[in-house]
Amino acid sequence: MSKKILAAAFEPFGGESINPALEAVMRLPDEIDGFKVVKTQLPVVYRKSIDVLYEALKNEKPLAVISVGQAGGQPDIRIERVAINIDDTANPDNDGAKPVDIPIYEGAPAAYFATFPIKCIISNLKEHGIPASISNSAGTYVCNHVMYATLHYAAQHQPDMKAGFVHIPFLPSQAIDKSNTPSMSAEIVVDALEIIIKTVVQGI
Repeated sequence: MSKKILAAAFEPFGGESINPALEAVMRLPDEIDGFKVVKTQLPVVYRKSIDVLYEALKNEKPLAVISVGQAGGQPDIRIERVAINIDDTANPDNDGAKPVDIPIYEGAPAAYFATFPIKCIISNLKEHGIPASISNSAGTYVCNHVMYATLHYAAQHQPDMKAGFVHIPFLPSQAIDKSNTPSMSAEIVVDALEIIIKTVVQGI
């Protein structure tokens, strides 16, 4: 069985016609440092996103999972440290759901920490001239939902699987009509994701 890393990214949401996360993930090479890169599009829908993710995890059995989401307004690559067991938002998902204080999994742990070497990732990104920082909150929208679900799956079924979540800025084309909004080119984001993957697989 070939070594695989699953790269998952979301469809557009929130009125945007594109999602920079999906644009970047689909431009990743098919192989990085001997690992096949399996690319998966996730719906921005709470439970459906987990269904699609878990199907990919069961079919592909990756050794690592990198999930990528858009965080418009941020200026850099954000490596998420922790996912919490809650869905809570005033902003609807793409099916119109707006959960309030709903656990992702009843009776499951309150939180999971990413199993990526996040400080090493930040160091490597900065060494390559890419702005990056650690984020201590993935929010309570679908990004956190997927990060938590991935780590929960790993804890239950595949404890050696590495998993983490990356938030990226808008693309420049998305920021044109948004005053004083930072952005990052797709080329830089793709480079960043490659560096992250290379850093993660070094420890596998």
